[in-house]
Amino acid sequence: MEEVFQLTQDYGRRLQWDPFLRKAELVGGAVEPGVGVHAWCVSRLGLGMETAYVSYKPPHLAAVTMTRGPRLLRRFGGTWEYEPVAGAKTRVTFRYFLDVRPSWLEPMLEPLARGWFAWETRRRVAGLARFLEGRPGRL
Repeated sequence: MEEVFQLTQDYGRRLQWDPFLRKAELVGGAVEPGVGVHAWCVSRLGLGMETAYVSYKPPHLAAVTMTRGPRLLRRFGGTWEYEPVAGAKTRVTFRYFLDVRPSWLEPMLEPLARGWFAWETRRRVAGLARFLEGRPGRL
């Protein structure tokens, strides 16, 4: 479980498994994640988002909130949760919340944004699983 946690929070290796991103880096001189550390990620569609870690509890939990991002999003946060399961495997769950803007378009935009993020989240977790399955005996 520790190795899976470390892999998902290693910005130097993030692009090896995460199909959502084309850029991922810690900013402000940080060399490893932790509460208060900021990260800059750019999706493969070119949408950039800066996040700050609000919780970091290896190897169980890492949570971020958006500090700067696409104009479409008023708020965004995400939590990676890790738990051991039978057979020395790890269950990885990514939960997120979001609010869109402008508020008058929220009834139309929010379901679309939630659907897109749900689809991308499934792709990310599947990408992580494929990466880990291709590395027998190593993670």
